[in-house]
Amino acid sequence: MKNLQEVTERVCELKGSLIALDALLPALIDSLAPRVRAGVLAEFEARAEVARTMLLHADVSDLVLASFERDVARNRALLAPGAGAAG
Repeated sequence: MKNLQEVTERVCELKGSLIALDALLPALIDSLAPRVRAGVLAEFEARAEVARTMLLHADVSDLVLASFERDVARNRALLAPGAGAAG
């Protein structure tokens, strides 16, 4: 039972960390000039493809893959030309 409690606490810590990043990332993206944003988008697409390939060859659940794809799409939309305050 102690192990389950430790796992639950760690999941909660990870959720808090992820929420903080979800607040930080859009703020950073909004501060980018359109030219810089385009470069970041290209780099992000390349890195997301590498991560996708790794995930598809790893023993992860469909939930992990689905959340990865959802967040990639969300971040792509944030970086898209015309998105946010700096677009």
